[in-house]
Amino acid sequence: MHKYACGSLLLLIVSLLSLAAAAADQDTAFPPDQSKLPVPPPDDAIVLFDGGDTGHFVSMKGEEINWPIKDGALVSTVRGHKNHIVSTLHFRDAHIHVEFMLPETKSGNSGVYIHGNYELQILNSHKAKKLSQHHMGAIYGFSKPLANAARPPGEWQVYDIRYRAPRRDENEKIVEKGHITAYLNGKKVQEDTRFGEPRSVYHPYRYGTTPYLQEIWKQQKRTMTGPVFLQDHGNPVRFRNVWVRPLDDKAFFYEPDQQDKK
Repeated sequence: MHKYACGSLLLLIVSLLSLAAAAADQDTAFPPDQSKLPVPPPDDAIVLFDGGDTGHFVSMKGEEINWPIKDGALVSTVRGHKNHIVSTLHFRDAHIHVEFMLPETKSGNSGVYIHGNYELQILNSHKAKKLSQHHMGAIYGFSKPLANAARPPGEWQVYDIRYRAPRRDENEKIVEKGHITAYLNGKKVQEDTRFGEPRSVYHPYRYGTTPYLQEIWKQQKRTMTGPVFLQDHGNPVRFRNVWVRPLDDKAFFYEPDQQDKK
């Protein structure tokens, strides 16, 4: 074989091996080890809340949040199921990490609303025998959990969610469904679960919505990028160590004035 052909073949093999190594790295990055909490954010993660600064979350009106911080945790403040907090980080595909604790009274109802449309349910389900789309680990309205991984109230729990957003065409119609794989407290609760248009009448772009959110929803249908919400559902659920690992180059921090001019 000609020496130049040999060189090209060697370069191709090295490139393929590099790609395989990168893919293996990506596979081993998800899910992280959930056996010990809190889980340290990876180097490529964007930390939304670390126990102190709340600047990466805003209210549903785009204003400063009123959730208090207690012992390094954000506590959901009740306001008629209309007091969710919204990340200023917008992303398309991502690995989302959220640690939370349910109160020892009430149902502990809350959720992680990805792009405001798809809710990973938070609810006191520790003793549930027959699982449904309403229990912890469910994608609310789409898919029940594969297993009951819920811990009792008063203990820290953790979600790691790999999210691929639905793809839309130029008419904003979904042409490729999104999908989620999720781990809760060390157990897989969703595996490549597919979903299309949002189903809940209570998601933030429909129920208690605001001009701030309506602008985000318009953008989201065009670009398939959006925020993550932490839900107010009438219970003082605590949240800590919230971070996101974007899985593409579409992530950015949303600034309404700049975006509206585009």
